[in-house]
Amino acid sequence: MRWFARTEQLLGQEGCARLARSRVAIYGLGGVGSFACEALARAGVGYLRLVDHDVVNPTNLNRQLLGLHSTLGLPKVEVAAQRVRDINPGCEVDARRAFLNNDSVAALLLPEVDLIIDAIDSVNAKCALLQTAFEQGLPIISSMGAGGRMDGGQVFAGDLFETRNCPLATVIRQRLRRRGISTGIHCIYSLETSQNTLPPNPIDVDAHLGPGRKRTPLGTISYLPAIFGLRVAQEALRLLLAPDREA
Repeated sequence: MRWFARTEQLLGQEGCARLARSRVAIYGLGGVGSFACEALARAGVGYLRLVDHDVVNPTNLNRQLLGLHSTLGLPKVEVAAQRVRDINPGCEVDARRAFLNNDSVAALLLPEVDLIIDAIDSVNAKCALLQTAFEQGLPIISSMGAGGRMDGGQVFAGDLFETRNCPLATVIRQRLRRRGISTGIHCIYSLETSQNTLPPNPIDVDAHLGPGRKRTPLGTISYLPAIFGLRVAQEALRLLLAPDREA
């Protein structure tokens, strides 16, 4: 039996063929991006560009699909690429270990894809990607904050500029408005109030190394970033399979 037979029962031959022709770029392979990547690979998307600069570290083990004791210290893009090829050998994987910023964003967006997924946790990098995609008219789905939350029933899809109760979304909105963008960013967000029982361990703050500024981590539970990632994948597949989209 063909591995995608169950998907074909649901989507039909043309739906599966459309996904096989689809090209998606995922920026950020943490708790959200890793699950979105896996879901798209299993759905039969034919091209996945995976972009992340980080390696798997011990703090990833509680929530990230790529976080295993056997993968500690390995680049996330390499681990993700291996998983995708093992799931669907026919998928073309373009793995790039790189940090996205104002200088690198243009190159990392080429060649053009059908859909962009923003699962970046750095505000500066996130804004650079969102602004560039918006200005170039590239379809994008952006994940807002999954940290500090536990209620998967409060995760929704909508326009970034109509969200509420998400501190990350507030910051992103403010920065994008200063750049002349005030609508048209599709995102996944939570209405749940972000909360932490304890402050982050200073060692954990220092562990967020790499390009860009240090980021204060939020507490996370195993399933919530996964719910965000799978909801991102749901929206991605909905857009890729939309009847009015050019096949």
